[in-house]
Amino acid sequence: MKIGDHIPDFLGTDQDGELVKASDFKGKKLALYFYPKDNTPGCTAQACSLRDSYDEFLDGGYEIVGVSTDSEKSHRKFIDKHSLPFRLIADTEKKLVNQFGVWREKSMMGKKYMGVVRTTFLIDENGVINHIIEGRSVNTKNHARQLLDGYA
Repeated sequence: MKIGDHIPDFLGTDQDGELVKASDFKGKKLALYFYPKDNTPGCTAQACSLRDSYDEFLDGGYEIVGVSTDSEKSHRKFIDKHSLPFRLIADTEKKLVNQFGVWREKSMMGKKYMGVVRTTFLIDENGVINHIIEGRSVNTKNHARQLLDGYA
């Protein structure tokens, strides 16, 4: 997916097994963020940054939805542990991460593996991507400020 593309209507199921569709957000802007794994330091810092500024996003007309390949059960625990006010999509079959192009080869200490490249898509009221921040450009500890001050 790239800037100017319409996102698909069916996004997946959330932590409660509820369907999440782009049409659910019609008339609202959406910050759709993909992250590697629940309850890891960087992903927790990013989620908590977005949580702490959630009201500012709402005031700006944005909703936030997170996506990882973790299960619904894992997402529920992550949400409960950190009091996250937004939905998390459980993309266990890797359909959405592949559709958005964030499931890629990564490397750590010389070892190559497939994983989610941390990426945030800002989507307008009509479901069109208008900004993308990915990889090392994502400031996990200050992601909310990064979005609110620069793009949202």
